[in-house]
Amino acid sequence: MTAPHLLVPVPIPDRVAALIGSCTPPHVLRAEFEAVCAAREVRRFRGPLLCVEDRADREQALSDLARANKVLAAHHPALPVRPGGPC
Repeated sequence: MTAPHLLVPVPIPDRVAALIGSCTPPHVLRAEFEAVCAAREVRRFRGPLLCVEDRADREQALSDLARANKVLAAHHPALPVRPGGPC
């Protein structure tokens, strides 16, 4: 049996990604893109010494991530993106 943390990520060829994308509803693809961008933005604002503007930007990114994850979770429970997860 293989442990999930020992699996090596394998790149998906562009044609396979396009085929997968063509089978997925457009609003789910849009939500996935927004979730990945928001998760990347959340990771930018780390640490306890953030200024007020950075904290507000982080909260906005978390809000965007939650909104996109709601759409992703409605489509499939395994799709939501975590702020600290891989992109």
